[in-house]
Amino acid sequence: MERPVEGTERPRPAEDAGVDTELFTINMGPHHPATHGVLRLMLTLQGEVVRELVPIIGYVHTGIEKSCEDQSYWKVIPFVERMDYLSYYFNAQAYCMAVEKLLDEEVPKRAQYLRVIHMELNRIASHLFWLGTSALDLGAISMLWYSLRDRDMFLDLFESSSGQRLHTRYFQVGGVIEDIPPGWDDRCRRVMHQMSSRIDQYESLLDRNEIFLQRMKNVGIVSQEEMLALGVTGPLLRATGHPWDLRKAMPYSSYEDFEFRIPVGTVGDNYDRYR
Repeated sequence: MERPVEGTERPRPAEDAGVDTELFTINMGPHHPATHGVLRLMLTLQGEVVRELVPIIGYVHTGIEKSCEDQSYWKVIPFVERMDYLSYYFNAQAYCMAVEKLLDEEVPKRAQYLRVIHMELNRIASHLFWLGTSALDLGAISMLWYSLRDRDMFLDLFESSSGQRLHTRYFQVGGVIEDIPPGWDDRCRRVMHQMSSRIDQYESLLDRNEIFLQRMKNVGIVSQEEMLALGVTGPLLRATGHPWDLRKAMPYSSYEDFEFRIPVGTVGDNYDRYR
């Protein structure tokens, strides 16, 4: 199993001290500054501990599947990109791979690499948005401005390669719409070089923030067994110490040609998910 991320080797907290606190029920959303209108949560709380949660979804149901029923395979791509406006490249990749499999279409190696590069840039941009908005909800407003500032560098790269900052429609069935423009790779390297120092800046802002740490460490703990039983993957599962990553376990689009480390946590709390 992969080693935990440096600095996350923390003991699991002891169980609640058993303080007898009255249970009460509150509604979170659908109109709440931390949910953006996406759902309603009925919470049963004991002090600050969530004892029960009932989600009520469907407030932003868009009917994408129905909308795509009478579209050609080519016209569906803009629809699936909008299923997650922060991670549009991944939605397009999943859809294009499905159509390519049905057509027994082989994607050229260069196009596969371009897809991987754009997806990984998109992953960073998406994580930056999450990091900034999550910190904002916990009172660290400066982090939002820093993360949005740096996210713009990635959107600029997408605009340069596709003409669009969001919903680029760059991925097509069989490859990508066109090759990257001259000098794009150098711009990409400069952005990644800048990000190396920016990460240190993020840590200095958040890892010294007592309020942020109190709301993240030993809060929201979910065990590895519970995650697997619920079918949860991605960073949430890896935060529990399980090194499952689809790019390693079931590589696609030539991910097997790339070397990268899988960071894992130890406790499975909010802080491990952040790290």
